[in-house]
Order: sequence, then structure tokens, then C-alpha cells
Amino acid sequence: MSDFPDDIYTEPANVDVDTLANLGPLRAMAGVWQGVRGLDVKPKADGPRKQAFIERIELQPIDPQTNGPQLLYGLRYHTHITKPGQVKTYHDQVGYWLWEPATGCVIHTLTIPRGQTAMASGTAAADAKAFELVATQGLSTWGICSARFLEYAFKTTAFTIKV
Repeated sequence: MSDFPDDIYTEPANVDVDTLANLGPLRAMAGVWQGVRGLDVKPKADGPRKQAFIERIELQPIDPQTNGPQLLYGLRYHTHITKPGQVKTYHDQVGYWLWEPATGCVIHTLTIPRGQTAMASGTAAADAKAFELVATQGLSTWGICSARFLEYAFKTTAFTIKV
């Protein structure tokens, strides 16, 4: 038995275009945020190295999206990270946070300019204040895809984010 309807083409009628009112657990994330006390631990040949960073995240509402009967509300985001006192990019990331009210599915897509993308998912109630999303390498849904060098030298087998 499928979780999906027989009619995969008919889009929902009377879609509410007020994205902010329909973001469920993502609503409080909308806006521009900055953190000045970040700490990255990255691999190096002589052992892990710690690096302080400053992070700016912009999360902007998008128009409702449909895939046939599926209705998604979301936020387009951009994360930009620098080292303290520098303007050069230390890390950059773009993607979407999506909410499917009919199922409670939360989706997080992310892409970094070093050749990696991931799509993580989980479920949450519309009024949830915390939730967890997971992506696993090798899956065709909710997976991780990396460029050949990253796959060879710095393989990412799983991604978990707790909000």
C-alpha cells in the first residue's frame, strides 16, 4: 500500500499564500540571525584544529510550492561564515527549509560550494519547538551526495541537525 494518492497530478485548491502563517515549526526561524561565538573543529593531518567563526543566516519566506497534491511552505536560506576580523568566506551554504502541513514532514536541503549537497528530513507537529532531521549517504531520498574528492578524502556518511 502506498502513502501517496492515486491522483498525483491534481494540485490543491484554495492554497493560502500567507507563507509565514503556514510554516508550522519553521515559523520562528524566519528572519536574519547572527552568531559571534561559533566554533568549528576540522580535520587536519596533525590532528583536529579548532577555529572560531562568525555566522550570519538569512531565512526568507518563499511562495507555497506544489508537487501535484503535495503542498509545501518554506524558507530559502543563505548561511555565510567568516573568521573573526576577516571578510573572506570561511563557509557558505544555501538551501531550503520546507514544511509539509499534511504529513508533518520537515525537509532541510543544503548545498556547499565544495561539491556537496544533502537533503534531510524528519517529522514535527505544527507547534513543535524542537525537532531533528537526518540524511544518510547512499539513499535516494533524504540522502547525501558528494563530489569525488570529498567522497574519497572526507566522506560524509550521515548528517543530523537538531533544531
